[in-house]
Amino acid sequence: MTQERLLQVKNLSRRYGAQWAVQNISFEINRGEVLGFLGPNGAGKSTTMQMVSANLAPTTGSIVINGIDLFEQPRAAKALLGYLPEQPPLYRELTVDEYLNFVVRLNGIKKGAQSRAIAHVKERCGLGDVSGRLIANLSKGYQQRVGIAQAIIHSPEIVILDEPTVGLDPIQIRAIRELIRELGGDHSVILSTHILPEVQATCDRVQIINRGELVVSDTIEGLMNRMHGSTLKVALRNPPSVDELKSLSAEIDEIESLGEGHFRIHFRPEQSPAELLVEQAVAKGWGLYELTPAARSLEDIFVDITTSEHEPLELATEQEA
Repeated sequence: MTQERLLQVKNLSRRYGAQWAVQNISFEINRGEVLGFLGPNGAGKSTTMQMVSANLAPTTGSIVINGIDLFEQPRAAKALLGYLPEQPPLYRELTVDEYLNFVVRLNGIKKGAQSRAIAHVKERCGLGDVSGRLIANLSKGYQQRVGIAQAIIHSPEIVILDEPTVGLDPIQIRAIRELIRELGGDHSVILSTHILPEVQATCDRVQIINRGELVVSDTIEGLMNRMHGSTLKVALRNPPSVDELKSLSAEIDEIESLGEGHFRIHFRPEQSPAELLVEQAVAKGWGLYELTPAARSLEDIFVDITTSEHEPLELATEQEA
């Protein structure tokens, strides 16, 4: 089934003097997807989101929103976007209703449809009980909800959320994550974050940016497969030397001795030495009593990628091919 492509970003870059904050980033998003934009602080996430939302001009590159070029037809393209920056654009001296009435007019919604639009986002974002309260007196979680409400009040095609759960307590975080998943049904959502559980809990696909460059693009399922990757935990009653273990296969990259006959064996993906290890342990009387794949966490993968000294790695999914 052909998916409707709502956003195409090609060769997007932003330079400040001699420093490239973002360099040659390209990606796409389809209708109904929640795309996680992941990276450490300072990696270029917010700069990218500001460019995609037309709040910052790129040095080079193009952005097309549902077939409309953002730079050639900025007004028409911006009408298809909703944006929640890291600091929500709230007027704290207004009540929630007063603020939403202001936002609905700002977005050019026709007078006859304004009340319906406000009622819809209040219900969607759980704001009915606080509609008459000053925004300044709301909790951080409810202020974030108001920020999301202003981003979706005009029913945009694409909603961009930049660090929407920073500073929230666990209950507020769970509520905002559920709301983000719901938004993915009607809109396409780009979620910029450095919080790893956020990605697993809310996103369909994930892209990792590091030092201004896109280094990974994959589905959540693909990332989860990596988490079951290329490490074995082994325990032997009569262990051989590390060198002898390593000589078993050219596919073994590294062996860590954990003491008392316990080892962690790192090998090349899809080249597991497990079967050979069992054969040799029986033949040579090593007394094998534990052999388990060691699952990696998303944090392990993230740290490996963002601290690597190697060149960025482009990993396209079947969906993108």
